[in-house]
Amino acid sequence: MTQSPIWTPTADIIENANITHYIRWLAEHRDVTLADYVALQKWSTEDIESFWDSLWDYFDIVASKRGTTALVERKMPGAEWFPGARLNYAENIFAKMIDGEAIVYEAEQGDPVRYSKADIVQQVSALQTTLKELGVTKGDRVVAYLPNIAEAIIGCLAATGLGAIWSSASPDFGAKSVLDRFGQIEPKVLIAVDGYMYNGRNFDRTDVLAQIQAELPTLEETILISLVDADQSSLPKSTLSWQAAVLDRTSVDDLHFEQVPFDHPLWVLYSSGTTGLPKPIVHGHGGNLLEHIKSTVFHNDLKPGERFFWYTSTGWMMWNYQLGAMLAGCSVALFNGSPGYPDLNRLWDFVSKHKVNYFGLSPAFVGACNKAGLVPKDTFDLTGIRGIGSTGAPLPETGFNWIYENVNGNVALESLSGGTDLCTAFVGGARTLPIYTGEIQGASLGASVMAYDPSGDPIIDEVGELVITEPMPSMPVMFWNDPEQARYKSSYFEMYPGIWRHGDWIKFNERGACVIYGRSDSTINRKGVRMGTSEIYQCVEGIDEVLDALVIDLEALGRESFMPLFVVLRDGVELNETLRQQINRKLRHEVSPRHVPDEIYQIKEIPYTLSGKKLEIPVRRILLGQDVHKVTNLGALRNPDAVQFFVDLAPTLNP
Repeated sequence: MTQSPIWTPTADIIENANITHYIRWLAEHRDVTLADYVALQKWSTEDIESFWDSLWDYFDIVASKRGTTALVERKMPGAEWFPGARLNYAENIFAKMIDGEAIVYEAEQGDPVRYSKADIVQQVSALQTTLKELGVTKGDRVVAYLPNIAEAIIGCLAATGLGAIWSSASPDFGAKSVLDRFGQIEPKVLIAVDGYMYNGRNFDRTDVLAQIQAELPTLEETILISLVDADQSSLPKSTLSWQAAVLDRTSVDDLHFEQVPFDHPLWVLYSSGTTGLPKPIVHGHGGNLLEHIKSTVFHNDLKPGERFFWYTSTGWMMWNYQLGAMLAGCSVALFNGSPGYPDLNRLWDFVSKHKVNYFGLSPAFVGACNKAGLVPKDTFDLTGIRGIGSTGAPLPETGFNWIYENVNGNVALESLSGGTDLCTAFVGGARTLPIYTGEIQGASLGASVMAYDPSGDPIIDEVGELVITEPMPSMPVMFWNDPEQARYKSSYFEMYPGIWRHGDWIKFNERGACVIYGRSDSTINRKGVRMGTSEIYQCVEGIDEVLDALVIDLEALGRESFMPLFVVLRDGVELNETLRQQINRKLRHEVSPRHVPDEIYQIKEIPYTLSGKKLEIPVRRILLGQDVHKVTNLGALRNPDAVQFFVDLAPTLNP
């Protein structure tokens, strides 16, 4: 029986969709006639130069120079976009920013704080003046140890407006995790908080902050925001308060925008692999500018004056992505704290109170609301929500059904997927197409996404490797300290030369819709934040009792995320509750709460390949219920008997 859509756009929705307006504009201004989104998507990935060139005019990009061509050398890696262009991401934000309330911020406790465009201009100008006095110039790194607060957006706009490079981490990250990231890019200025609030508690982070300051040798100044009134006596005297740096300034320079080349570094994001330090992924001004305005306007269908809210932290690329809503002429709503405090109605109340039009959430949150028996539409006015976005993990069919039955039956529920690596979603929503339960509507504009089999052939109705076959301008400019691009190439282009392999399992159907089936590599995805196993190993194996460790992320379609940790202990040592707590505390303190496993198992040995690599990917597949003989060659293992433990465990995890 043919599946029926759970949501179908009305004639009025199609008529007023931003995609429809763009199709008409192409016919009038580019002599390109396209019938619908399917035809538009096909054109955008075949004539990619014309597509990306058209966006420059359609969105009226602010720049002093455009460049003579959209793309030089249609290859990956190595594509060069808009050579000769001069622009600034932050300048385009201000050009599109609404004059009224541009940001509304709310913490777990306390009243909302509202920022007009004038407020933001004043604070960004003041901070830029301070940064210039501190010697910050184009190319310097300004980093942030901040939660999702308005000051984070202000700091980012101030720094990137000057041509400096931004990078941020959430304050629940431990010192080592932060240093592993910021230490690679050698920052000049740090903007930080003294602590953060979560689940009704204040967490003092001054000791962690002092360690970060002490171990960043290039750091010249810290600008401190006091959120929890912690004792700051342990911090260096060079610390400058946000009050003095921004709010109390009487002499302020005019807002400044340093126009830079298209691929000038904008910010550095981090996506950890299985070995070594987290990968410092450098994104460019022009690439993220075009990608974010395209995504928020065409795929999220945001209209000027609407309000966008995505529950996120500064350690997740969705924090960077939300700035794209300001490029669409929208205001943004920021929430700082736990989505479950004092109960799971908290975000629904927030969305209703602040009249949010687009709400971004996670499948884990949807699942928790479902289990709790919530019916938010009976308590809150959610009729103003036109779109809901879900990412961070695959959204199962039960999640789709719960949203439509309990939130808003008219909403466009857009399951989407992308990543830190491109700072966007490359499969997601299209407001003119129907929505089917459990499916992502299809590939985004300009994103040539396919499923490949191991031989590198495209496949339909089969699960394969998610690949991108044509360059996109928001692909990384580079990895930091990777001059020969060795790490960059090995991360994405090793399996299929010249083709971007992302590391997800995906299946497309004949309609072009798709389903993500989780990671195809051993990278961990915890609540949308990708992290490497190496960070966990370094921490856990630093405990005297632990000889070896293996961590597996069992996130997959239709199941909750479950991350077990397997440890080999010294002779005579048993895994008791004291040792479990020691492991968890160490991970929570030194790395982050996200790295704490859901369960710890003591095993005799970790399976290794003959070349000495931990058997992460095959073990993951075994634990997800796949046949051991189909996922690994036991003859290629140093200790094949070690696999049997996982074969025996799998049925208990897959009842």
